[in-house]
Amino acid sequence: MTAPVFVVDKVPGGGEYVLDGAEGRHAVSVKRLRADERVTLTDGAGSWADAVVVAAEGKDRLVVRVTATATEDEPAVRITVVQALPKGDRGEVAVETMTETGVDAIVPWQAARCITQWKGERGAKSLAKWRSTAREAGKQSRRVRFPEVHEARTTKQLAPLLAGADLAMVLHEDRDHPSEALATAELPASGEIVVVVGPEGGVSPDELAAFAEAGARPYRLGASVLRTSTAGTAAAAVLLSRTGRWS
Repeated sequence: MTAPVFVVDKVPGGGEYVLDGAEGRHAVSVKRLRADERVTLTDGAGSWADAVVVAAEGKDRLVVRVTATATEDEPAVRITVVQALPKGDRGEVAVETMTETGVDAIVPWQAARCITQWKGERGAKSLAKWRSTAREAGKQSRRVRFPEVHEARTTKQLAPLLAGADLAMVLHEDRDHPSEALATAELPASGEIVVVVGPEGGVSPDELAAFAEAGARPYRLGASVLRTSTAGTAAAAVLLSRTGRWS
């Protein structure tokens, strides 16, 4: 079994290190780690260290000895998912599963047909929840490079992101609107793929037109239509497999 992952502000270069605070408490009081067990320390941005536990002190201090350090390279092809805001806690579910699958960035999208609205304090709290979910899911899935969860954007604000992508895709499964199969799309060998996932009510015609003007094309996952909270994960799985990041 792989070693549990703990997040630190800066990855230590060697010697002994004290993991304290919330992460130390989780290691000592929840995971109940003891001497000679192995852990991984990461900053969530690609740097990480292998370490062995020296001792557990009190309820929230874990003393470890660093045995090796490394930095994970950026992937040749980055996957960014633009996720329309779902109802209830489905947004956190989407972020959790996309993180576990391996996406590199998540952009919340205030689509025209979204019931949920991120405004003021509520929007700030929702964004914080998404970011916390990505961090915890990154740890749980033993990642050392967590996805960045960006500020929420409007349709107009998405245009530069789509225009700058090496491949921009809109998941749109409508019999009356032509689309290409995601499984057979021609993918870039490097750069960034941006995938737009619409709300439960679907992407509006005006949004489709705006995305097309920015260079995005419609794609479909398959014969069935998935929920907005699962479509991004399914699309990411297909793309990660086809780009060789799943093997």
